[in-house]
Amino acid sequence: MSGVAFILISILTLAAALATATLPNLMHAAFCFVLALLGLASFFFLLGAEFVGLALVFIYIGAVAVLIVFTILLTRRDSKEHHGVNWSGVLIAFAVFVGLIWAVLKTQSLSIVPPHIRALTVRQIGQTLMTGYVWPLQCVGLLLTAALIGALVLVMEEKK
Repeated sequence: MSGVAFILISILTLAAALATATLPNLMHAAFCFVLALLGLASFFFLLGAEFVGLALVFIYIGAVAVLIVFTILLTRRDSKEHHGVNWSGVLIAFAVFVGLIWAVLKTQSLSIVPPHIRALTVRQIGQTLMTGYVWPLQCVGLLLTAALIGALVLVMEEKK
């Protein structure tokens, strides 16, 4: 079943990524971007890396993709021009795909069987973050809060 799931997820992810690079309508491209990110998260879930998959869903889909959609909606102009397929996007996407395939095929570690390592759970990652890395975690939280306040100050209009 995992082989069939891998092939289906691969086809979905590649099609969504190609559509993201080529669609002229920005809202459709943003939706395909979300589908491509969901495909990547599905790979992580299939590999047993639930924490990375959930982080990808929460951070990239829940925050970045929504931010992209709001940016498109707030800066949208009434332009009904249809320019056709974006061939430069197709060319760049194909070049990146070929480069990644070349890198995967040249990797020597594919033939080496890794030793069996005990699975790391989300609970263990959370306990490690909350015990050994409290100070860096608090610093990152403070930095993100300062960035959010700075962004709000920049966006707010002065009332006269």
